[in-house]
Amino acid sequence: MHTIAARRTAACSHPTVRALRRWLGLSLLCVAASASAADNLQTRIAQAMQGTATPAMGGVVIRDGKVTEQAVSGVRRNDARTVATHNDAWMIGSTGKPITVAMIARLVEQGVLTWDAPLSAMLPDLAAQMQPAYREVTLVQLLSHRAGLPENLTDGAALDAFFTDSRALPVQREAYIKAALSEAPVHPPGTEFAYSNSGFLVAAVIAERATSTDVETLIQREVFQPLGMTGAGFGAPPAGQLLGHRAGKPVTAAPQKADDGVPPIYTAAGNLHMRLQDLALFAIDQLAGSRGQGTLLTPASYALMQTAQPGSPSGLDWGVQPSIAGRQGPVLVHGGSDGNWLAWVVLFPAQNSGVIAIANAAEDMGADKASMGLLGGLFAELAPAATPVAK
Repeated sequence: MHTIAARRTAACSHPTVRALRRWLGLSLLCVAASASAADNLQTRIAQAMQGTATPAMGGVVIRDGKVTEQAVSGVRRNDARTVATHNDAWMIGSTGKPITVAMIARLVEQGVLTWDAPLSAMLPDLAAQMQPAYREVTLVQLLSHRAGLPENLTDGAALDAFFTDSRALPVQREAYIKAALSEAPVHPPGTEFAYSNSGFLVAAVIAERATSTDVETLIQREVFQPLGMTGAGFGAPPAGQLLGHRAGKPVTAAPQKADDGVPPIYTAAGNLHMRLQDLALFAIDQLAGSRGQGTLLTPASYALMQTAQPGSPSGLDWGVQPSIAGRQGPVLVHGGSDGNWLAWVVLFPAQNSGVIAIANAAEDMGADKASMGLLGGLFAELAPAATPVAK
């Protein structure tokens, strides 16, 4: 679920897709502050990293709709001494999914796509061969994890083949979704939340077909450029910047299988890099949108993104919670990891505040513990205590 506890999404159907899982949950997060309010953010980050093998971590604090603190601590790679900087880019994993949703929302607002059109109409040539249960699935269901699709392709060998596929990315994505839509649903579509990267790839192909433009160009055009996210891009960060880490070592080679990371076709599901300040620009616009002051989307689009679907913890694609770690919500949250990086965005729309935490490692090197330590020390300053629920 969209909740940060020490809990993972449901186990995948094949062991090779372990690294494609996404953490989605902060509702059970209860961690003590690791630094006093008098400490600056860089000190907090350094203290949160203590006792872990996390090479570097970055953080941003947003108050009153503005960045009030931004800091990084640590090194770009743990076998060298070059320190991380404010201009370094980080992989954000599935935390990029709301960015994909914003791109789709822009296309809906332009009349290019429709939220409630069925897949049989959006992908007419695939209607006969897809599982019948998917034919009435909509973009809203795909982007809120209510389409019933498995998390990733359940055929591990087929998934791994995309890591070394040399065809154009849109061609590969077409092949991927044909396979994904032939797999049986894990739940009847529209009935339950089931986290799915495949659903985002289906939405990406729909957008690519409707515009005759690859999803990378669409995200650049519809989100990065309007918001001024000039340090954002796709795949690994530029050479000479931060490296992800796994098993105590920097990751210097492109992933070759699902245990290593994500394939290039996963742009829409989570294969973006950006600087802290770029992700902050998107977060601030989402906060502004919750107050009717966003610049990227219409008020209706922000509301759709930030409102939980019926019987679900997910909007499009924010986890939506009434509270977090004893602090009053509503709370918008998303986190992601490919096993080499870890990123969290937590927003408090009513307080116009939020926090971003990113590390160049994941749980096997303690980045989850470091992130929780940083976040737990900041929530109390960003939102009031939650009202106890009457029994």
